[in-house]
Amino acid sequence: MKRPVVVKALGGVAALVLAAGCAPGGASSESAGERPRTPPSASAPASGTAAAPPAAAGRVTVAGTLTEGLESPWGLAELPGGDLLVSSRDERTVTRIDGRTGAKTPLGEVPGVVPAGEGGLLGLAVRDGWVYAYLTASSDNRIVRMRYGGGAGDRLGPPEPVLTGIPKGFTHNGGRIAFGPDGMLYAGTGETGDTGLAQDRGSLGGKVLRVTPEGKPAPGNPFPGSPVYSYGHRNVQGLAWDADGRLWAAEFGQNTWDELNLVGAGRNYGWPEAEGRAGKEGFTDPVAQWPTSEASPSGIAYARGAIWMAGLRGERLWRIPLSGAERSGEPEAFLEGEYGRLRTVLATGGDRLWLVTSETDTRGTPGPGDDRILRLRAE
Repeated sequence: MKRPVVVKALGGVAALVLAAGCAPGGASSESAGERPRTPPSASAPASGTAAAPPAAAGRVTVAGTLTEGLESPWGLAELPGGDLLVSSRDERTVTRIDGRTGAKTPLGEVPGVVPAGEGGLLGLAVRDGWVYAYLTASSDNRIVRMRYGGGAGDRLGPPEPVLTGIPKGFTHNGGRIAFGPDGMLYAGTGETGDTGLAQDRGSLGGKVLRVTPEGKPAPGNPFPGSPVYSYGHRNVQGLAWDADGRLWAAEFGQNTWDELNLVGAGRNYGWPEAEGRAGKEGFTDPVAQWPTSEASPSGIAYARGAIWMAGLRGERLWRIPLSGAERSGEPEAFLEGEYGRLRTVLATGGDRLWLVTSETDTRGTPGPGDDRILRLRAE
């Protein structure tokens, strides 16, 4: 294992402006502008929400690599005791990772997954002996749950539908799921390239959804009888709660701006009428935005008074310091180009973060060891 590396932020920010999504002509901003990456400089939700006074500047220590050799990793969830589950988008499998040694134990292939483009086996969440998964099936995107005992020899049980009928496409499938502080299950979805779905409250595409663990519309949702919590989104792949229980979401833009949004019940985030800050009546503007070349955000986590956001096309980890519902400083970029595309970041308490790379997703330039899960220390 190489020595831990302290990584300082890259200069001020062209990022009150981060972005991602589709480049002109409909190509996803995840794939546009790929460039060779430099070799890694270090080797080896219940999301943590440790409160800490937000600092004007932060830093990240790459403490090492937990495991490597993963194929198209996407979702990441922590088990009681500290081991991890990681999904493979294209292989349709879930693997248990020992949180201390990095040893991998295959838990099996999830039936019914139909990988194509940006679809496949996506986000994971764990609750009360169930493993929840967001996946692309033959007819739709859906959330299922599988029994898992958590023992060394246990395997996943058969999938049971929780929520079906989420629109699917070759791109913009969303896919992040997480349990909130209220015990409800939240899901970020995409509009599949059919932009009109985002403003259609009767569609589950282009939304943040909120349901019970059994998949029913959650009590207190803004639209009676509907799982829709917020709408007007393009492609949500990051969900996290801060220390005060506020929900944040990262979202791919199209040609101009990627977004970090503070999500409120019943709010309209503007897509396709607005991308980034528009100042239009009836739409909620993002708290931060980035050019699509600098972000293409997927997973996010909250730790040490800041949102930490993984960038795909941007190939960097962003830190957005918060003070309540506002930014307390400029976003900072770390790890630019060091590990290639970054897919998922998970906070597990205190200053600890797990970071999943995404070089084997058909849009990266994989090198020896890709893909990997990195251990980080955040300040």
